[in-house]
Amino acid sequence: MSNKIIIAIDGTSSTGKSTLAKRLAKKLKYLYIDSGAMYRALTLYAIQNKYISISHFDSQKLIEDIPNIHINFQYNQQNNKYEVHLNNNSVEKHIRSLKVSNLVSQIATVGELRKHMVKVQHFLGSKNGVIMDGRDIGTVIFPRAKVKFFMWASSKIRAKRRYDQVKKTSKKAKLLSIHKEIDRRDLRDMTRKVAPMIPAADSYLIDNTNYDIPQTFNAILKILNKKN
Repeated sequence: MSNKIIIAIDGTSSTGKSTLAKRLAKKLKYLYIDSGAMYRALTLYAIQNKYISISHFDSQKLIEDIPNIHINFQYNQQNNKYEVHLNNNSVEKHIRSLKVSNLVSQIATVGELRKHMVKVQHFLGSKNGVIMDGRDIGTVIFPRAKVKFFMWASSKIRAKRRYDQVKKTSKKAKLLSIHKEIDRRDLRDMTRKVAPMIPAADSYLIDNTNYDIPQTFNAILKILNKKN
């Protein structure tokens, strides 16, 4: 695209948002900001400091600790990728764990935490030529984004995708449990009072239930080329 713009990619989990956003950013030479990774990094911090677990969540202590939490993206020359850093340490290998996945939506429902993250995201995306993916990018973070996409797929397919990813690092992964958690997370994300996950009125809806990543990538790129 000749004129660099802001591109927002929202949608449900395990639809390949991050993978597609990264590929598009590389293709278009845009800055990629993974908002989901930012929330995962915040969740990892909460876990490390025992603010949250399956049975416990002290949101107030986490809010009070915000001044000590610094999340950004730094370029890794060895793998040629931007990686999310938590307090100057790369946490890419830790934020995709099943434990983090099961707790991140609780973090995302807290208004004060979301306000802080929005400020950080606005700062990171203050210049055009940015692709950001998440659940409320086109509705809350960058409602004036030039092009918006909302991705979804059946929960059964998404659970299988997630299972295939998690089982590489965890022998405890169970397909049924992952499917149930995806359904619970969808419900939480769509019904939360602060910034619920809904498609922006002007977003392109992409159903990739029966599409793989290359097919979805080509469909999105075709739309972007028409917008140029």
